[in-house]
Amino acid sequence: MARFAGDLLAPGRSRGRLAILIYHRVLAQPDPLYGDEVDRASFDWQMGLLARCFSVLPFNEAVARLQANTLPPRAACVTFDDGYRDNHDIALSVLRKWKIPAAFFIATSYLEGGCMWNDAIRESIRVAPGTELDLTDCGHGRRDLSTAGARRDLARYLIGQFKYLESSRRAEMVARVVDASGARMPTDLMMHPAQVRALHDAGMTIGAHTATHPILARVSVATARQEIAGGREALAQIVGRPIEFFAYPNGMPGADYTAEHVDLVRALGFSAAVSTVWGTASRASSMFELPRFTPWDNTPVRFTARLLHNYLRVAPILAQPASA
Repeated sequence: MARFAGDLLAPGRSRGRLAILIYHRVLAQPDPLYGDEVDRASFDWQMGLLARCFSVLPFNEAVARLQANTLPPRAACVTFDDGYRDNHDIALSVLRKWKIPAAFFIATSYLEGGCMWNDAIRESIRVAPGTELDLTDCGHGRRDLSTAGARRDLARYLIGQFKYLESSRRAEMVARVVDASGARMPTDLMMHPAQVRALHDAGMTIGAHTATHPILARVSVATARQEIAGGREALAQIVGRPIEFFAYPNGMPGADYTAEHVDLVRALGFSAAVSTVWGTASRASSMFELPRFTPWDNTPVRFTARLLHNYLRVAPILAQPASA
C-alpha cells in the first residue's frame, strides 16, 4: 500500500502541495457516541502509513516552505483541534513512536476541567437512564434511547440543531438537555495547562483556537477579536512563547467565519491560519485559510485512497480579505 501511494504521488505530481490532516480526539477504545473519532489502534496504523508515504513536517516549517516554494514531495502535516486530554495521554505517544510532529489548536476556556457544549450533549445522552429521554422542554419531544445507535443519532441530531444558535440560547438549550438526563459533566475531557506545556516541550506546535470556540460569524467583531486575542495570550503564558498560528472554530468560510475574520487574524499578527475546507494547499492558497481534511476511514485501503484523492485536489481560493 505504501509503495502504491508513493507511485501515485511521484515527485512531479506532488511537489508544491501540502496536505494538512485534522483530528480532534484519539480514543482509548471505539466509542459509538464519538463515531467520527479514531481510536488508538487506528491512529497508530494511520500514522505509520503517513510516515511511510509522506514527508511529515512540523507545522511552522511546512508553512514557511509552502511560502518559499521549497516543500518536499508528498508534504503533509498533522493537526488537532480543541484541546482534548487524550491528545496528550494517547496521541502523543503514537506521534513519538512514528516521529511525527503535530500542531495542536486549543480552545483555552476548557483547560481547567471544562466541557465543550457538544460534549455536554454526548455525555448527557450517554448517561441518561431508561429507553426514552423527554426533551419537550427544549422543543424536541420524547426521543428514543433504546439502542446505542439511537443514542448516537440523537446526539448528532441535537448537536446539529444547536450549533448555529446564538451562544446564550445554545447554552440554555444544552442546559435543558443536561437537566433532563440528570448528567454530571466530566472534568477530565480536556487538557490542563501542564499537558499543553508537555506537548510544547515534546516539540509540538501549539496554536490558538479562540477561548470558548464560538462560531465567529455569529458573534460581534469585538467579541471575535476578544476571543481570538484572549485565547492566544492564554496559550502564550502557558508555553512561554508567542503563538503564531490560528484555527477557525468549525472552520467553514461563510458559515463559520468571513473575510472580516481573515483580516482580523492577520491584523492580530498571526503568521497563518487553517480552515476545514478539503483539499491541499499550494502557493496560490491564502496563508490565512489553509485547507485541511479529516481522514475518517477505518481501513488502510480506504484511508490511503482518501489521502490520495485529497492530495491530488487543490483547494479553491477562499474568502478574500475585506481589505483587499
